[in-house]
Amino acid sequence: MNHRDHSNQPSSGDSADRLRIRRERRARRMASDEEPARDRARPRATVKRNQQPEAERHYRQQGPAPTRIEMRFDESLIDPGALKVVSRLNRAGYEAYMVGGCVRDLLVGHRPKDFDVATSARPEQVRSLFRNSRIIGRRFRLVHVLFPEGEVIETATFRRNPPQQSGVDAENLLIVSDNYFGRAHEDAQRRDFTINALFYNHEDGIVLDWLGGMQHIGERVVHTIGEPTLRFKEDPIRMLRAIKFASRLDFGMSPEVYEAAVACRGALAMAARPRVSEEIMRLMRGGAAQRAIWLLWEMGMLDILLPELSAYLSDQDDDAPFWNRLMLLDQWTRAQGSPPDDILLWLCLLAEPLLEIAEHAEIRADAIEDSLEPIIERLALTRRQADGIRRIMVSLPKVQFGRAKRFSRSPLYPLAVDFVALNAGTLDVKQPPAKVVEERSPRRRGGLGRSRGRR
Repeated sequence: MNHRDHSNQPSSGDSADRLRIRRERRARRMASDEEPARDRARPRATVKRNQQPEAERHYRQQGPAPTRIEMRFDESLIDPGALKVVSRLNRAGYEAYMVGGCVRDLLVGHRPKDFDVATSARPEQVRSLFRNSRIIGRRFRLVHVLFPEGEVIETATFRRNPPQQSGVDAENLLIVSDNYFGRAHEDAQRRDFTINALFYNHEDGIVLDWLGGMQHIGERVVHTIGEPTLRFKEDPIRMLRAIKFASRLDFGMSPEVYEAAVACRGALAMAARPRVSEEIMRLMRGGAAQRAIWLLWEMGMLDILLPELSAYLSDQDDDAPFWNRLMLLDQWTRAQGSPPDDILLWLCLLAEPLLEIAEHAEIRADAIEDSLEPIIERLALTRRQADGIRRIMVSLPKVQFGRAKRFSRSPLYPLAVDFVALNAGTLDVKQPPAKVVEERSPRRRGGLGRSRGRR
């Protein structure tokens, strides 16, 4: 006789329960089809939220409630790609918001350059929803959703601060790992400044604020999330970001942030050199370079980053040609809507210190090379940037006096001409910045040149 174990098979009571659940679902669908038109016209976000899985609705309800501010932005200022990403994630049952700098810029009346999305979906889940996407990152994995014409919407899973480890030296708080998923309020908490911790729900037209960012935007002040000294020691780059936001948005810094940045400026020497170099360039690209560099110098950070320039400025008046050049650079950047080449931006910072040394040197090229070497090492300048600065500085007198015969055939020559006009105050801000066409290595005779793939 064949004995079978029926312990795992459904009972008649289980079957009846499943049948009852199916009937209830069918009745709800029929009721929704017959509801009045005015009820069907409710905000779509409300309908979608009711259609989300039970686990996801429970996920939304956890954590502190944010302040909700009704806000509708000009649709022409919002990227359609960001809207598509948020909408598809919401339809799939996940939380998703536009976050960070794009919300801040919309609130102060600026057109955002980039739109970032934060979501409860994990990277693999986001990747499964968008065929036109890829997962990137080591320190923290996120998804780039790709659209035509090179547009990228960066989509990150909600993060939280890493747990504090016992026995960590209070003076060594530098964050080296940030790979922890979290919830929306935890993601807001781990951001650097309150004005960057605002989440925007486009469908409901609501800004979510857990940390008082809306108040600080109204007061036009930059304030850290948490104690400033602690946040700057965790990541010294935040000091440069505070200066960037204060200069670009024409905000002030809270007294606590200003004093903490001055006290912690030495920590910049511990920051990753490529990050420092890129953040300096962001200060120069934003159309507010004059105020940004002034704050760097005033707060003592320039002593750490560019002591050569800091020493030069200490001997100059407030109306020195250096400051006038940066003012004209800002006018040019704002008029064109984009900055000139990074090589020209570095020239604006380094020209005077390098010229002072080169004027008294027997061999100009060697003096400039020797002076550039510690700057290249300290700030991890790229080979392209370092070579461009060196070649233009060596040939600058010839360009100024119209005798740059061989150098005039170089792709760097238009940059040198722009710099001379910028330095003399004769630059036409309506003139587009010069574009550098990269030089190609000449082919050897007999067809033995480098292959196109390795050029």
